[in-house]
Order: sequence, then C-alpha cells, then structure tokens
Amino acid sequence: MALAGSREIPYAQGMGRSLIVGALLLAFALGAPGSAVASDASATRAYVHANYALVAAGHANIARSEAAVKGILGKVRGECPQAAQGSPQDEESTQLSNELIGLMVLTGGTVDRPAVGAYLRAVSGLHWSSGSVNRAVGGYVRMLRTLYNLKKPSVCADIAAWAASGWKKLPAATAPFVGAFIPNWVSLGVLPAGLARFETPDLRPIARRSASFESQLMEMEARLVDTWGDIMNELVLNP
Repeated sequence: MALAGSREIPYAQGMGRSLIVGALLLAFALGAPGSAVASDASATRAYVHANYALVAAGHANIARSEAAVKGILGKVRGECPQAAQGSPQDEESTQLSNELIGLMVLTGGTVDRPAVGAYLRAVSGLHWSSGSVNRAVGGYVRMLRTLYNLKKPSVCADIAAWAASGWKKLPAATAPFVGAFIPNWVSLGVLPAGLARFETPDLRPIARRSASFESQLMEMEARLVDTWGDIMNELVLNP
C-alpha cells in the first residue's frame, strides 16, 4: 500500500527506472577516466607553454637583469658608502642583508614583470587529477605572485634609520618585507616532477628547453652572489 498522498509505482516501471539510473551511473563511471585524461592533457599543454614563455623571457632578459642588479652597487657607492660602518653583526644586520637580497631579486626581475603577469594569468585556473601536481603548481603560483607584489625596499634609508637608533632598532618595514620575501623567494619557472607523465611527445622538447633556460637563470643568480658581497663590503654591513 502506498503512503497517504503518494502514488503507487508499478514494479516493472520502478525496475525500469532503476536500470536507467544504474546505466547512467555506469556510463559516468566509465567516462570519468577519459575526461580526467583529457583535462590533464589540456592543462599540461597550457602549463608547459606558459612556463616556456616565462623562462624564455627571463633568459632573453639576463643581460638587462644583471646590469640592473649591478646598478645597485653604483647607487650605494653614490648615496650611502660605508653606511653601516661600526654596526654590530647580529640578527638585525642579518635582516638587512636579507633585505638587500630581496632588493636585488626584485630589481633584477623588473624587466620580467610582463612575462610574470602573463604566466600567472595563464596558469592560475589550471587543474590536474594529480594532487601533487596541483599542490606544486599552486604553491609556486602563490609564491611568485607574493614575490612580485612586494615593494622594493630602500636599503640606504633603512641602514641610516638603523644607525640613527644607535644600531638598536630597524625600520618598521624591514621585518615584514624580509618575512614575506624569504619564504616566497623563487626563481623563474618550475616544471613539477609529476607533470612529465602527462606530457605528450611534442611537449617534451619544449619542457627540455625550458629546463635549460631555468638552469641558465640559476647560473645568473649564482654569479650575482659576488655582486651581493661587493655591496655588503661597500656598506660595511655584516650578514
């Protein structure tokens, strides 16, 4: 007997509906892997091309980036030579050393800003069936966005303020800048290890070329360590 206010459904009709629902669920289950594969393939294609455009721009800008960073040394020599003369080597001097590194990274990356913006727009909505790839790409995107949203500090002004306090107090902006810069300091470009299994044969040469560009960008950063040392010496700042 049907419940009050309801209508009885004949057994055969109910069975037919159950079979239809079951068939639809089965079709969805069978189709889901294919959909995931297609999504992974399209996301990977978009990502590999976006990453290549980013690192290719950075590679093309290497000479300009290095010149910009070395320009900081000339500015320090002109505006605040020996500004930290007599300062202690302590936590605050380390903070200022890290602030200088941040200034160098942001200054060298100024010419790459259009490419960074294009990369962020291209990859922010991508998604894979692999949680590890999603985390790797998502984490890198967040770090790169945070890094390039930072405002360049004034090392000369900040050391002058530190000196004025008798080497006892850093400017209020130094710790927040360093706190945001250090954990988000990344180089241009990343190809997560798990991404390779989604690459089609035509994408692999692009990925290899990207990896080569990334290596050359890291070599540039290594070369600029000497410039960092020269600036620290000019400031007479102990890390």
